[in-house]
Amino acid sequence: LEALLGTLTAFDERIQNIRKHPGQQKVAQNFRNILANSPIVQSHKENAHKVQDAYSLRCIPQVHGAVRDGLEYVKSVFEREMNGVTDNPLIFPDEGDVLSGGNFHGEPVALAADYLGILMSELASLSERRIEHMMDPAESDLVAFLAKDGGMNSGFMIAHVTSAALISENKVLAHPASVDSIPTSANKEDHVSMGTHAARKAMEIVKNAENVLAIELLCACQALELRQPLEPSKVTGAVLSLVREQVPYLNNDRYMHPDIIKAQKLISEKNIVRKVEELISLQ
Repeated sequence: LEALLGTLTAFDERIQNIRKHPGQQKVAQNFRNILANSPIVQSHKENAHKVQDAYSLRCIPQVHGAVRDGLEYVKSVFEREMNGVTDNPLIFPDEGDVLSGGNFHGEPVALAADYLGILMSELASLSERRIEHMMDPAESDLVAFLAKDGGMNSGFMIAHVTSAALISENKVLAHPASVDSIPTSANKEDHVSMGTHAARKAMEIVKNAENVLAIELLCACQALELRQPLEPSKVTGAVLSLVREQVPYLNNDRYMHPDIIKAQKLISEKNIVRKVEELISLQ
């Protein structure tokens, strides 16, 4: 948001409260806390050059919030399943009963795994749109592709192409496996969940999403440094310093795979979350 000179107006508590989705409210609250007293945000607060930001910025509470609420549901399904009994037949020794049932059927997990894939695909899709805005000088008011020496250097152009490719792959993978079924065992097993397939796809989507978010993180850090002497918020600055401990500023074109992997690990290992929580309480 700071990298693109976005406005915090869309994160106003009143907007979130009249819709009442908990994830939306929490996401907006986190952004308000993270960006509190940001010199970059304050620099254009009174004379905003845009009436409204693009959806990928303005609708962060709504989209990220919906993803967050969805993840809570997925988590609840997985936790119930891990603490449930899925054998067949089931033995109830107190009553002396042996009952054949259907607790083995993976439909709850299959549907949740498919939902997880859709959620992560959507989260990454919004991230890629923000990357695109940072690439375009007409949108960012920065140098094209965040490369100071354009023509000699391509900056983050290929990194953005990588994120677009991952997004397109996720769109295919996000097609629900649970809508498929094939009968076996003389039609006794005439409906199956395809839960394993759904889980495998979800894992791949999550990995792709982490890499897209890593690319956005690197682009945002580059853009923030190009905004100098304007400074980001204290929290954003701490995250920027953490990233720069692993990945240097991109002065000239270089092989970026190692940079993306380092940024991805900062995300997947929750180092960024821990750094933020050193300074504020996250919802």
